[in-house]
Amino acid sequence: MKLNKTLMIAALVAGSVFAADVAVRAQDTNPPAAGARPPGGPGARGGRMNFDNIATQLALTDDQKTKAKPVFEEMQQKMTDLRKDTSLEQTERRAKMKEIRDAATTKLTDILTPDQLEKWKKIGTGNRRPPGGAGAPPAAGDAKPPQ
Repeated sequence: MKLNKTLMIAALVAGSVFAADVAVRAQDTNPPAAGARPPGGPGARGGRMNFDNIATQLALTDDQKTKAKPVFEEMQQKMTDLRKDTSLEQTERRAKMKEIRDAATTKLTDILTPDQLEKWKKIGTGNRRPPGGAGAPPAAGDAKPPQ
C-alpha cells in the first residue's frame, strides 16, 4: 500500500512539472523582435558567423574592420546562396563551401596579421569532424597493437 502511495505522489509531481512547463510556454505571447534570430543561432551547429563576434575574437583594429567587413559579407552571401541551392549533393556543397572559405582566407591574408590569420583559420574550420566521420575506422598505420 505504501508503494502505491509513493508511486501516486511521484506521478502527480511529474504531471505537475509537465503541466507547469506547458503553462509557462503558453504564457509567452511576446513575438520575437524584428530581425531576431531563432534560438541556437550563430553558436549552433550550422549557424552563420556574426562579423562583430569574429572581429572581437580576432581583435581587429578599426582599419581592419573596414577592410575585412566586405570580405565577410561577400562570403556570408555566397554561403547563404549555396545553402539555398537544393540541386547540389552534400559532398558538392561542402566542396563549394570550402572554396568560398578559402577564397575569403586568401583575401584576408593582406588584411590580418599572421596571428589573426591563424585564429581565423581555426574559426573558419570550427570543430568539424575529420573526413570519414566519427565512426570511420582508423587508418592502417594508426591502429594500436593489442594489449
